[in-house]
Amino acid sequence: MKLIISLDLGTTSARAVLFNEDGECLAIVQKEFTQIFPEPGWVEHDPVELLEVQMEVLEELLKMEEARSGEIVGMGITNQRETVVVWDRATGEPVYNAIVWQDKRTVEACQELRASGLSDYCKQVTGLVIDPYFSGTKVAWVLDNVDGARERAERGELCFGTVDSWLLWNLTGGKVHATDVSNASRTLMFNIRSLEWDEGMLRALNVPAALLPEVKESGSVFGEYESRDFGSVPIAAIMGDQQSALFGQTCFTPGTVKNTYGTGCFMLMNTGSAIPDTPSGLLNTIAWQVGGKVVYALEGSVFVAGAALQWLRDGLEILEDIGKSSKIAARHAESNGDSSVVVVPAFSGLGTPYWDMNARGAVFGLTHDSSREALIRATLESLAFQSMDVLQAMQEDSDISLFTLQVDGGASANEYLMQFQSDLLGVAIERPAVVESTAAGVAFMATHVLGLRSLPEIKCMREVGKVFMPEKNVEWRERRAALWSDAVGRVRTGTDK
Repeated sequence: MKLIISLDLGTTSARAVLFNEDGECLAIVQKEFTQIFPEPGWVEHDPVELLEVQMEVLEELLKMEEARSGEIVGMGITNQRETVVVWDRATGEPVYNAIVWQDKRTVEACQELRASGLSDYCKQVTGLVIDPYFSGTKVAWVLDNVDGARERAERGELCFGTVDSWLLWNLTGGKVHATDVSNASRTLMFNIRSLEWDEGMLRALNVPAALLPEVKESGSVFGEYESRDFGSVPIAAIMGDQQSALFGQTCFTPGTVKNTYGTGCFMLMNTGSAIPDTPSGLLNTIAWQVGGKVVYALEGSVFVAGAALQWLRDGLEILEDIGKSSKIAARHAESNGDSSVVVVPAFSGLGTPYWDMNARGAVFGLTHDSSREALIRATLESLAFQSMDVLQAMQEDSDISLFTLQVDGGASANEYLMQFQSDLLGVAIERPAVVESTAAGVAFMATHVLGLRSLPEIKCMREVGKVFMPEKNVEWRERRAALWSDAVGRVRTGTDK
């Protein structure tokens, strides 16, 4: 049996996932790592810890009987996107902690870039809006705030990479400094039309080209990992986690859409070879490139989704187990009907379609009889409301009406959330039998690159686990949407775009 390993380095944990050539998930090893919050709005990871934890789960997976039951023929990397690591090219030592995609320290720098008139050029060449979410201003911050970093970068002594590049460099023993087009397209520095680092954006951000990795197709043999027990294993695919989930959901046809419910919510629509205009605030991004063919996507980003449930558990301490939120919400709905409580979890500002960096979270509609259960339910429903905003923008910009939304990610297992999402959107919600779409995506891509499966064969691998159909009428949908719209309007600061 031929086996593929996915290394999935997310925002809160690292995983190693084993698939066979038929796309079946055979084993998973997962371990969390430390979240570092040096100042309000700052989020960091220790790059050395990221690497150590990822290697620990890989080594543990390789010792499992499932891994020894066949031939490991390849490996893929999928990763939290936009997170920045800068390290010494000679020693491999990071010069600073990884600055995470959620980090907001560069808000003022982004406002200055917008004020300089860069927004239109940026959107045209990168597909992105100027926001602290993306890598470019984070890299500039490291160069400007670490002693000697800028001079060393200009001399070619430092390497920049998103998390995939950091992993790849270490897995290949420092031989390969590269990334793929999907991750490069999230940096604010890559021209998604010419497929090159953009000189205009590099100049505006003041980032030296000598710092940057080589950009390759998502489906490429990037290098080899030398395993003590399994020999040389080719690293045959790299994709940012959301693009990998789109591939894992086999959204190969223009107009197909997936939504991942993780730390944030990320909705992507395959747009094929087209880069449509996005007046609704969506992003244009590269989904993947393989065999010389580039596939683009529309993307909507919700910054706080599963993180809002973690806030209930760890911050407010009113939810002992996130997994119980579904039953709690369902019980509250059954006994109380529609709730007037609305939570807007804008802990890191608002993403698509508002792009308001300074918005902050709020709770509305509280009364004397508002309970812990009401707050848990409203927080859970906020994931669906935010996804509704994104889907509406996506349908407007693409001029495509959706009838089915494919879902994955940890919170897609929440039965109440999925039914509420279907009711709110008025479309079918299709959840796969195996929700490991992110890890599956790069495994499928590696399988394709290594010649084991064609794309039509990969399409047939996906199995539907459950379909949620809408049970509410249009009047209910409009009433709930209006309540949400009013709440969002109250937290917006008017600094979007």
